[in-house]
Amino acid sequence: MPVYLGIDVGGTKTHALLADEHGNVLGMGCAGPGNHEGVGYDGLTRAMKEALEGALTQSGVRKEDIAGAGFGIAGYDFPAERQPTLESIAALGLSCPVEAVNDVVIGLIAGTSEGWGVVIDAGTGNNVRARTRDGREGWVTGCGGLFGEYGGATDIVYRAVQAISHHWSTRGPATRLSEAFMQAFDAPDLTALIEGIALEKYPLSAELARLVFEVAYQEDEVAREVIQWTARELGETTKAVIRQVNLQDETFEVVLIGSVFKGGPLFTEPLMQTIQEFAPRAMFHALQAPPVIGAVLLGMEQAGEMAFPATRKRLVESAFTFLKNSLNADPFPCN
Repeated sequence: MPVYLGIDVGGTKTHALLADEHGNVLGMGCAGPGNHEGVGYDGLTRAMKEALEGALTQSGVRKEDIAGAGFGIAGYDFPAERQPTLESIAALGLSCPVEAVNDVVIGLIAGTSEGWGVVIDAGTGNNVRARTRDGREGWVTGCGGLFGEYGGATDIVYRAVQAISHHWSTRGPATRLSEAFMQAFDAPDLTALIEGIALEKYPLSAELARLVFEVAYQEDEVAREVIQWTARELGETTKAVIRQVNLQDETFEVVLIGSVFKGGPLFTEPLMQTIQEFAPRAMFHALQAPPVIGAVLLGMEQAGEMAFPATRKRLVESAFTFLKNSLNADPFPCN
């Protein structure tokens, strides 16, 4: 019986999953971070090897039994990174066809009913990718504000700091964000807060986005606009990706991934409105499957196995059961 491999490489964890042609999970392995931007390509290889060996040991599958393998790899963003990424995969010693994509793409494959559509990732940073029925791809850098791609928690925090600075200088209106940040850093007054942020005495982190949401839901108009502006910007980026692959007149799924979406309608509503002004038949839903199963489905594609939708459904069910009962693990390890 053919076996398929999926590996999800992240900035903090790496997961490998083996499944049969019917979507039954056979084994899983875990390892540490594999993003080459943090651990280098040697580190990427080590993480994938460790996760793969764990899955092989648990399942009893032999490496030569693997018929196709898919890899979702954090840090694989640009064409120039493809060759070293494939070289790292080759070091695993697989004899089957393989494919590597950005790790956001396996979330798209896992979260859509037929493996194509659009995925929006809004966590610490943000990214948007598209995949069409015929294999065309749309993408942006995923590198954030440097390229005018706003939409993650870090962008919310920086935008909030700008609003606080405008309050301090009287360029903009007063906002309860100022008091909230003063309390968070134990700053004695607003000037001390500005000074502490400027001199990096008060380090900014993406976690502060939670504070911005709290103030926004207290009906602070400035905080609400910070959230809504970030959402609209992410919507504009998504429109660009949709435009690249000409999906705007079609019905398609949009998968939402990442912690920022837990902020609720204050963020999701302006995001969806912005997108649907351009693509009115876009359908939105949160990812409801472990991302690594998208890598398994990608591996099936490489072997010529068209797995959707029945196999995908079985994979989701089997992965949840396996992760919960066999490993007692978080079924959403990438969120």
